[in-house]
Amino acid sequence: MQKLPENIIQLVTAAILSIGGLVMLFCGVYLDPLGELHESLLIGFGEVATFAGALFGIDYTYKFKNRNTDASNIKPPND
Repeated sequence: MQKLPENIIQLVTAAILSIGGLVMLFCGVYLDPLGELHESLLIGFGEVATFAGALFGIDYTYKFKNRNTDASNIKPPND
């Protein structure tokens, strides 16, 4: 089995956290609670997960941008 690169794992984690956070926010605001779980808990976790996913995504973007910038600045040696 092939090992996934770290940047792919980070991107997938960011997407899952962001989508999960948005689902929790939706559930906390629009759905009636079915048990003892208070809607503020859903909203709080949704905000934290969405924020964490955004930070992971921003970090991934800057890592990817810096890697492409560094590769384009390399000039071949003069012979």
